[in-house]
Amino acid sequence: MPRYDFNAPRLFVEADLEAEAQIPLTREQANYLVNVLRLREGDQILAFNGRDGEWRSTLSASSRKAAFFHVQERARAQDRAPDLQYLFAPLKQARQDYMVQKAVEMGVRRLRPVMTRRTQASRVNLARMRANAIEAAEQCGIMTIPDIDPQMKLESVVSGWPPDRLLIFCDEDAEALDPLATLLAAPAPQSLAVLIGPEGGFDPGEREMLRRLPGVTVLSLGPRILRADTAAVAALALVQAAWGDWRSE
Repeated sequence: MPRYDFNAPRLFVEADLEAEAQIPLTREQANYLVNVLRLREGDQILAFNGRDGEWRSTLSASSRKAAFFHVQERARAQDRAPDLQYLFAPLKQARQDYMVQKAVEMGVRRLRPVMTRRTQASRVNLARMRANAIEAAEQCGIMTIPDIDPQMKLESVVSGWPPDRLLIFCDEDAEALDPLATLLAAPAPQSLAVLIGPEGGFDPGEREMLRRLPGVTVLSLGPRILRADTAAVAALALVQAAWGDWRSE
């Protein structure tokens, strides 16, 4: 039996979910379900809010601009993403959209934009990041929407770094050793974070600062230079394979 129901559309909502509840849809949600997907009264959807699990529900459309859904029964209990943070230098819009979506698919619990000395983007659109995170979760059967932090300078993040959270520093100048073997050689941490720099890389001062950080693991992502959004997928895949929920218990 498949783990997910891929036939019914999935919808993230802010409201609490419980049996027999009637949840109003936003105008955008109603337009998507009724006008784009052409759902009709009584058609099934799956609703989740990141707290109460996933619920089978039926659409009740009162008009093409307003609708609500009727919650029936829980399809899946709420799960919890691994205690994995993703720190990244903000990118230009299209590549950052892709990166956020893939980070959510890879099971990141918290997204943390950090401003480095070579970061090209000057500001971060947090609302756009959240919209991309929700879209990725809806499409991929994910039930947890990651927290998204305001942007901070790298120096500020490092100065307050908790000693019990392992930081995987992906350094393009690191010796090209087997990255999976590097991770597996260390004790599995309870909480960790992955850091990817900007397209221009970290400057020497930042690299030295990061390497001095207690508990940091410096990781090479192989013999090729990867763009930042590609590096995100590669690094998160390695971490999930070594220490995350890709491993069997």
